[in-house]
Amino acid sequence: MEHSALIDPGRSALVLIDLQRGTLARTWAPHSSETVLANSLLLTNAVQAAGGCVVFVRVEFEPSGKDRVSVPVDFEPQGPVPDREAAAFPRELAELKPDVVIVKRQWSAFYGTELDLQLRRRNISHIILAGVATNFGVESTAREAWQRNYAVTLVEDACSSLGNWHEFAITTIFPHISKVKSTQQVLSSLKA
Repeated sequence: MEHSALIDPGRSALVLIDLQRGTLARTWAPHSSETVLANSLLLTNAVQAAGGCVVFVRVEFEPSGKDRVSVPVDFEPQGPVPDREAAAFPRELAELKPDVVIVKRQWSAFYGTELDLQLRRRNISHIILAGVATNFGVESTAREAWQRNYAVTLVEDACSSLGNWHEFAITTIFPHISKVKSTQQVLSSLKA
């Protein structure tokens, strides 16, 4: 991963995907939930200090689950509808004040939400993206951001997934739709 050019915080938004108690309780690879959360907190503080926009995204459904996608697929990764406790942000994030909170019901943070509207009204042209899972919410959001002509920086060590899926996305998918950087590279780009 090469060092990135400077990031203009005034035109950038950090978008954190599904960093909720329920998702962070899962076992992720190659980066643990603790690593993803710690790096996301570093990024949040740095982006806010530099004057950038911070967006927290969470997935949440009504208790009946009627607002979930329910089409037949070969692999059902969804599991039960998370309760309010599982859908809540962990204490470390809940104590922070994001500029925008988006509630989604799909993998992508764009689909069926006002994320695009909120970013465009803030004159955002660049998204710094992190969260879990790399191949689901993060990748779906990155693809839609790219299709909407946002520049995307994927923060590799602030994302994680299941098994070796993360590595596949980082080496095969993300180079076509984003710049792939480490937390430290993004922090350096914001400070410089």
